[in-house]
Amino acid sequence: MKILITGSNGFVGKNLSMHLSERKEIEVVTFNRDDNPVSLNTKLDGVDFIFHLAGVNRPKNIEEFTVGNSDLTSKLCQSIIRTKRLIPTVYTSSVQAEQDSPYGHSKKNSEKILMDFSAVSGSPVYIFRLPNVFGKWCKPNYNSVVATFCYNISHDLPIKIHDSAAVMRLVYIDDLVKHFLSIMDGALVEPGFNDVNPVYELTVGDLAKKLKLYKDSRQNLLTEPVGIGIDRVLYSTYLSYLEPEVFSYELTKHKDSRGVFVEMLKTKNSGQFSYFTAHPGITRGGHYHHTKTEKFLVIQGYALFRFRHIISDEIYEIKISGDAPSVVETVPGWTHDITNIGKDDLVVMLWANENFDRESPDTYLKPLELPLLEDLSQ
Repeated sequence: MKILITGSNGFVGKNLSMHLSERKEIEVVTFNRDDNPVSLNTKLDGVDFIFHLAGVNRPKNIEEFTVGNSDLTSKLCQSIIRTKRLIPTVYTSSVQAEQDSPYGHSKKNSEKILMDFSAVSGSPVYIFRLPNVFGKWCKPNYNSVVATFCYNISHDLPIKIHDSAAVMRLVYIDDLVKHFLSIMDGALVEPGFNDVNPVYELTVGDLAKKLKLYKDSRQNLLTEPVGIGIDRVLYSTYLSYLEPEVFSYELTKHKDSRGVFVEMLKTKNSGQFSYFTAHPGITRGGHYHHTKTEKFLVIQGYALFRFRHIISDEIYEIKISGDAPSVVETVPGWTHDITNIGKDDLVVMLWANENFDRESPDTYLKPLELPLLEDLSQ
């Protein structure tokens, strides 16, 4: 399949081109700002589908709106007619086509040109009046408040908010590209005006608040629920504006004669993640919890987990090797400890179902006072 993308160097074009490059059966032809519109006649040779993304929204003079939007669209339609073939076309218009402005007029006129062309030629046209589209590679300080805020906050630059209560309608770039590709692949979508889902609604103030929380999470280790919805895609977008030299960040290492303990990540309602080490022969723990629970995963070494019921004195022991991944859970009401019974340092990953609260830790010392088993590594 041969695809023509106009404006492939733009924000949407870059993302679309990358998705298309991942499919071996697709050949992409591009048309960009430096190309002469006359070249469309040859670029359309053998093309099966068109993504018309090119346009002007920040011109040096008003006349460029007409040249870069309406005139270019008209020339594209004329070139398609010359092929004497039906070539489906997706066009990225703007919600500003409904506004009384030079830009809005040029986009609305482009829509009309395409719809008239479709009616005469029979080539299907799919028009999208897009709201603010955001995601990786969107240019900051241009025409996207999301891109600007992501860039400025991640670079410790100030942001300006004129109306924190103003509501924005946002479309995420991957959702847009997915919809575009479904049309290209033959999804049953009616030609004419189309919408992209989901459309997120967010106030300018809430946008700034979320981005600042993402930034702060590197210091306080408290992550937002970034696995679904607007937080998932917004967090991904925020990270895409980080400079390579800050891809990593340091954590606090608590070190004593037993080994080290490092907290990695805390959540608001699902506990925290950390890891610890123990030198050979070292025992950690010797306490119980009333409600708190934990999951331990031995990453390296050999460990002996010991449990004693705090009422019945029932005893249970588990030997774990890092070579055979297995999760050990602590159970409320059982005092427990972990001993390194190997010859090398023990490394253990730990998840606790609640963040550590120094004022009320739900951790009570009660050594098990049991003899150790023989070295598992022998």
